[in-house]
Amino acid sequence: MKGIPNSLTWKIVPVADQAVLIDFGEYIDPQINKHVTDLAILINQQPLVGITKAIPTYRSLLVNYDSLRIRQHEVTGYLQDLLTQPRRKSPPFRAWHIPVCYGGSYGIDLETLAGQHQLSSLEVIERHVKSLYRVYMIGFMPGFTYLGGLDESLHTPRRDSPRLKVPAGSISIGGMQTAVGSVEAPSGWHLIGKTPFRSFAPDRNPAVLLQSGDAVSFYPVSADEYQSLAQQVDYVPEWSWQDAEI
Repeated sequence: MKGIPNSLTWKIVPVADQAVLIDFGEYIDPQINKHVTDLAILINQQPLVGITKAIPTYRSLLVNYDSLRIRQHEVTGYLQDLLTQPRRKSPPFRAWHIPVCYGGSYGIDLETLAGQHQLSSLEVIERHVKSLYRVYMIGFMPGFTYLGGLDESLHTPRRDSPRLKVPAGSISIGGMQTAVGSVEAPSGWHLIGKTPFRSFAPDRNPAVLLQSGDAVSFYPVSADEYQSLAQQVDYVPEWSWQDAEI
């Protein structure tokens, strides 16, 4: 894990009697998120006795512990030590290559979103697939994946009226982010495409494949290619381990 640069600050805040929160501030930033996910990996791989789980978000880390096995001051002391350690090499991350069928019935907001930015639908697709995204957080619904790194020209405020049902696998844009949905759910994000990949499957181990700190790239497929992939049982896209920064 890389230590926190001098320009960043944090505070450790108690949460009830069996968790503490490491808060790195109010900003969504790739470097802050990288420190959060690196720290989560380190804690989860080599937990102090009594610590049960570290759960990363955009810019904070929730650390759960068993109060019958460890005291809160011991947890906070352990975390303070980790946060002030010298810089270390970050662990490898997984880079996923995810197929998307864009537009039409698969992405019903693509043309409208393109018009808002005075772009063609093809230009939106080209700008969406050219980025390498960072998984900032999994949340809201099972497997819902928040991605950072969206081209600034595609930043779009969320819809005024959220939809009550958005199909599983929807690829969407909301604000400065894009997302991969995994289950049918309400959403106010703009739907630009759909993937046959489902990151969440309750009977799979692990149940959620995409994780905070992973990288994601997209590539376009036709409707026929989408249907062919969707017919594969438990389809999982290609991925590889990477060491480079994202």
